[in-house]
Amino acid sequence: MSIGKVREYFKQFGIENKIQELENSSATVELAAKALNTEPARIAKSLSFKVNEKAILVICAGDVKIDNSKYKTFFKTKAKMLTPDEVVELIGHEIGGVCPFGINEGVNVYLDESLKRFTTVFPACGSSNSAIEFTIPELEKYSNHTQWVDICKSNI
Repeated sequence: MSIGKVREYFKQFGIENKIQELENSSATVELAAKALNTEPARIAKSLSFKVNEKAILVICAGDVKIDNSKYKTFFKTKAKMLTPDEVVELIGHEIGGVCPFGINEGVNVYLDESLKRFTTVFPACGSSNSAIEFTIPELEKYSNHTQWVDICKSNI
């Protein structure tokens, strides 16, 4: 189970016990917000794409979506999301629990600017009923992000 990989990854930092295992599903932004009693925007959703045959993760606020024009300008290619099977194989977590922790080697993680308006955010922890609350500096540290990007737009 992927939550085990995340827990093992967090052990090196002594924070494995900060993972919240929820009674209800947190597989979508809306479900996670409800389960965590927070606004959907504070859910740090993980979107998985393929760039030049390599898997990447974009972590962004729960109330935004990819801006295809900005994405193409930054990555020099059209946004192509991974299929559910590719997500498991290339990222190492199943859809609903995808996060930047305990992922397969070689996956670049990009943090979107949409997250910076919050003091804390809630990324998943490898399962469809888990999360952890991190400050933005903690998210930067534990996600091993490649860099910050500005490739999203409001979902409204």
